[in-house]
Amino acid sequence: MAEEIIFQTKKVNSPIWVSVSEAASLGGVQGKTIRRAIKTDPNLLFRIVKNRYQIEFGSLLSLLHKNTKLNNKLKDFGLGQYVESWK
Repeated sequence: MAEEIIFQTKKVNSPIWVSVSEAASLGGVQGKTIRRAIKTDPNLLFRIVKNRYQIEFGSLLSLLHKNTKLNNKLKDFGLGQYVESWK
């Protein structure tokens, strides 16, 4: 049975912004994976501050959860290794 994950979108008052290297470290992926996602995924929220990308943390987690390969990397090498179950 395939498990379906439904993400609820709601307005976040104080979003958490992380750099590309922080996002890669939190996700258990390489920086080039994050940069590729910035260019190709319209749902990944980012901003540019002083010529540096900053990624919104909630949209980063959504990106990592919707792709099986990235989700496995998140669980094995990223934040997921410290989380027993995602809500």
